[in-house]
Amino acid sequence: MAQAVQVSTLPNGVRVVSEKLSQSETVAIGAWVAAGGRCETKENNGVSHFLEHMAFKGTTTRTAKQIAEEIERVGGYLNAYTAREETAYHVHLLKEDLAVGVEILSDILINPTFCAEELERERGVILQEIGRYQDSPDCIVFDHFQQTAYPDQPMGRSILGPQEVVSSLSVQDLRAYRDHLYRGPHFVVSAAGHVDHGTFVQLASQCFSGLPAAPSEHVLIPSHYQGGVFADARPLEQVHLTIGVESIAFGDPDYYVAALFNIILGSGMSSRLFQEVREKRGLVYSVHSSRDSYKDSGTLVIYAGTGEDKCEELVQILRDECHKMVEGVTKEEMQRARAQSKASLLMGAESAPAVCSRNAEHLLIYDRLIPREEIVARIEAVTDREVAHFTERLFSSDQAATLAVVGPVKEERAQKLARLFQS
Repeated sequence: MAQAVQVSTLPNGVRVVSEKLSQSETVAIGAWVAAGGRCETKENNGVSHFLEHMAFKGTTTRTAKQIAEEIERVGGYLNAYTAREETAYHVHLLKEDLAVGVEILSDILINPTFCAEELERERGVILQEIGRYQDSPDCIVFDHFQQTAYPDQPMGRSILGPQEVVSSLSVQDLRAYRDHLYRGPHFVVSAAGHVDHGTFVQLASQCFSGLPAAPSEHVLIPSHYQGGVFADARPLEQVHLTIGVESIAFGDPDYYVAALFNIILGSGMSSRLFQEVREKRGLVYSVHSSRDSYKDSGTLVIYAGTGEDKCEELVQILRDECHKMVEGVTKEEMQRARAQSKASLLMGAESAPAVCSRNAEHLLIYDRLIPREEIVARIEAVTDREVAHFTERLFSSDQAATLAVVGPVKEERAQKLARLFQS
């Protein structure tokens, strides 16, 4: 019997992974490239995202309209996203249309025309996207957090890029960036669902052999978390606040400890933050924590929105709830956190797009596929003592906090809020 998950490598370095889901009538396909926001310079910040947009705007064989029509003619869904360490292009369609999906994905990645007229039109779209983001305080506050935590370095820059840079990016800039990083060894082509590995490898070989085989000599600039305070004073009804600390990178021994820590602290309606801040005290509509890991760093971020007169009370409670985790967590909390973590993993295993994405990301991050059984075992092995020790690690006395606010709070008050959190 053939293995459900298989990996092959093409002569030009492209890794091809597939996972057969026996009950699926669809197939999810994607191409992941290890090129994202932190690969950029200050002068071309936003080029990864711009390039992602331009992939759909015409190739040597298809117009932008034809790309959309061919995918939708077979009932498929085509999209992409840009992150700090990768860009992904993905399609979900019926099993009999596998070849259509692979061919279109390769076409938009290998044969884009970068038509000047389309570039100017899409530049306008991206500038509108930036404007919408700037007008959304609960979104832009996370960019302010990132820029404050990692100042003057690629890790801290916006993925969308600043308006002045996006306004000046040229066809030559996009081509240079693409030629530099869109190379075979940086790619993972993934499929999940009703898929035969041999057939998929053959299609990938035919369609992605045009990518250069030589890897880029690009070296990521190491990230250096610094922390600090930023206030974007605006006359809003609410203060949108993010506060957090440096956390851990992918591959850290505490990775799964961090996952359970975050669930207990601020992920979901049963979390400590939701229960204490919203349910018990009614200070906020929304409060949650999130963790982000990268190759060499990571962050734990708490978000909350509250009234101008409630900021000090809110920050004190956030501080107290974080430090209470050192005292230990209950058996019931550990059971809920394990259940949520395992449920997310195993429910995702029933989704072709989720499996496709997970396998590609594992190869990009770890250079191997991590079996679900191994992940479940590591989740089960986390102890309450490890969660307490991880809390101490996060909130040690020499750990600098990062605070960013958007709303009716000026910098002097924001500085006081940061000191209050660390007191």
